[in-house]
Amino acid sequence: MFWVFQQDNAAVHNAHLTKDFFRENNITLLDHPACSPDLNPIENIWGWMAREVYKNGHQFQTVDALHEAIFTTWSNVPTSLLETLTSSMPKRILK
Repeated sequence: MFWVFQQDNAAVHNAHLTKDFFRENNITLLDHPACSPDLNPIENIWGWMAREVYKNGHQFQTVDALHEAIFTTWSNVPTSLLETLTSSMPKRILK
């Protein structure tokens, strides 16, 4: 089986122990620039979710209410958003 591991190469993810582990286990790393949220579609989803959860200035009276809103929003991420983000990846990678 062939694996390619993706990480963002931020300094905290680039410890010698981690590098040694990947090398010793023949795990290929995806060449990925540090701190590049544009290459991580989940960042766009988090932004969409925050806008949805707090739409129209919505405020929450309890942590449970906020928790429920977040889970409901996560369960309703539009397939079209996921498809758009997925299809935009080749352009993002080439930038």
